Amino acid sequence: MKIKKIINFAIISACASTIITSCTTTKQTVYFQGDTASYISLKPINPKSVRVQPEDILGITVSSLSEEANKIFELPVSVGLHYTIYPGSVGAGTGLQPLGYQVDSLGLIEIPLIGRVKISNLTTSEVADTLRRKLNLYLKEPTVNVRILNHKFTILGEITRPATYNILDNRTSLPEAIGMAGDLTIFGRRENIMIIRQDNNKREQVRVNLLSRDILNSPYYYVRNGDIIYIEPSRVKATYNDRTFQLLPIVTSIVGAVVAVSALIINLSR
Repeated sequence: MKIKKIINFAIISACASTIITSCTTTKQTVYFQGDTASYISLKPINPKSVRVQPEDILGITVSSLSEEANKIFELPVSVGLHYTIYPGSVGAGTGLQPLGYQVDSLGLIEIPLIGRVKISNLTTSEVADTLRRKLNLYLKEPTVNVRILNHKFTILGEITRPATYNILDNRTSLPEAIGMAGDLTIFGRRENIMIIRQDNNKREQVRVNLLSRDILNSPYYYVRNGDIIYIEPSRVKATYNDRTFQLLPIVTSIVGAVVAVSALIINLSR
C-alpha cells in the first residue's frame, strides 16, 4: 500500500509542476477591458468606403418582372477561388462561389444587354445604380444587387483556424474576423496583434491591443481587403514547451526510480 502511495505521489507532483508552469491570468485573456459600467456609449466610427478596382470580381444579381430576361444574368458556380467562403455566402464551407463578373484592367465590365460599362472607383451601391439606369431601357422595373467576391483577409499564428477568409462587405470588424477563425488560442498575445495593410500604394504595419476597449474606436477596428493579421505566441508558450521538455526526463527518471525501489523492496520482503 505504501509503495502505491509513493507512485501516486510522484505522478501527481509531476502533473502539478506542468500545470503551474502554464498558468495564465484572467487579465491576459479578457477582451475590451476598461470601465465596468453596465452601459457605455461609444462614438460611432464608419469603415472606409470600398471602391471597385481593376481585377475585382463582382457578384451581380439582376431581377425584373420578366423571368426569361432574368435567366440571362444567371451565372454557373465555379471552383476558381480556393480560400474559405464567408459564412452565409453561396457554397459556404465548400470552396464554391458564383463565377462573377471580372473588372478588366481599364475598369470596365461587360454586362448582357447593355455591353461594357465603366465602374472603376465606384462603390457597390453606385455600381448598382449605374446598371439599374442602363437596364431600365431593356427590363421592366429591374433591381440590381452588387457584391465584391474576391476581397479577403488572412489570419495567421496562434489562432484556432489560420486561413484566408472572404470579406463580402466593408463592415467586417477585427473581432468578427477573429471569431470566423475560431478565436485565439490560450497562447496568443491579445495585447499585441499585428496587422499588415496596403492602402493604395503604401504598406503599413500596426499593432493593436485586443485587451483594451480602445480597439472599439480604432481606425483598424474594421478589416480591409488584403489585410494580414498575425497573432504572436506569448512567452508562456515558450516557457511551457521548455519546462515540459525539461521535466519529461526528470519525471521519467523519478517514476523509473520509484518502480525500481518498489521492486527491490518487494524482493527483500520475500
